[in-house]
Amino acid sequence: MKIRTLNMISLSAVAIFILVIVSPLLAENNTPPEGFIALFNGKDLTGWKGLMKPPYDNPNERAKLKPEDRVKAQAEADKLMKEHWSVKDGVLIFDGKGFSLATAREDYGDFEMLVDWMLPAEKADSGIYLRGAPQVQIWDPGYRKIGSGGLYNNKKNPSEPTKIADKPIGQWNTFRIKMVGDKVTVDLNDQRVVDNVTMENYWDYSKPIFPIGQIELQCHGDPIHFRNIYIREIQRPGLFRTLFNGRDLAGWVGDTKGYVVEDGTLACKPGGNLYTAEQFEDFHFKFDFKLTPGANNGVGIRAPREGDAAYAAMEIQILEDTADKYKDLQPYQFHGSIYGV
Repeated sequence: MKIRTLNMISLSAVAIFILVIVSPLLAENNTPPEGFIALFNGKDLTGWKGLMKPPYDNPNERAKLKPEDRVKAQAEADKLMKEHWSVKDGVLIFDGKGFSLATAREDYGDFEMLVDWMLPAEKADSGIYLRGAPQVQIWDPGYRKIGSGGLYNNKKNPSEPTKIADKPIGQWNTFRIKMVGDKVTVDLNDQRVVDNVTMENYWDYSKPIFPIGQIELQCHGDPIHFRNIYIREIQRPGLFRTLFNGRDLAGWVGDTKGYVVEDGTLACKPGGNLYTAEQFEDFHFKFDFKLTPGANNGVGIRAPREGDAAYAAMEIQILEDTADKYKDLQPYQFHGSIYGV
């Protein structure tokens, strides 16, 4: 999926604008503070998936996979995840083998993230990938002589933290990571170590960081523990939240077999309705579409998941109303009309 600008929705993506005003406070025991939601429930790996092995850890390469190949690669990654990532006493534990962990959602844009982490052994190395790109660094400062929290893969912009704020090996540390656009700010144990620094695109330094993507907990061959992983999505005025990621039907429910993703577009077969998994109240909704000859479709607003959206909800008509077979349309049936009104 290609994003034209930060102010516009990408081709064939569906977006929605929601203003969020929150005041986060740190919480413990996997209970999110006000305004945040938990990415890790403290019980199991729900909401997470295994990161595909190279070259498909690269979002650009992963997007090229055929649907059937993607399913196979993800199944292999999930198998490895279950073998090497586990949960005990509210702690997410990586045994140092296997591969990285990723959020099931792939459409995080601007956000603030809270996460506790602990290195159980000296010389350990890990990190947190933002929007699928490396990384906010985690390592043993006693071995590396540089603290955690830096944007390790930066080349032109600062890559190191401004200070060492790590606690000793075996003790818990807390990150507060804020990402807006391509700017990242990191607090480690309540100390600012990265201040509004541009995060570069490791996968292609000639391009800016991805506007959306998944969050990943890095495997670097060393054990690491995580807990209290929370996120607060940030909606900037004038920007939209992406509902269709251009790759798959993540975030959608209903007749998922009646829709396919082809070259970054959502294609509809004759069949049932597709619904957002999330429900919305007041919103500004934008999307791009292309009609096929004689097409008759629509967008249901505030639609229940049962019944005909044209009658049980409010349908915005999408129709090639110039086609011969529609020559006898009623005024409420034309393209762009509110059907039945």
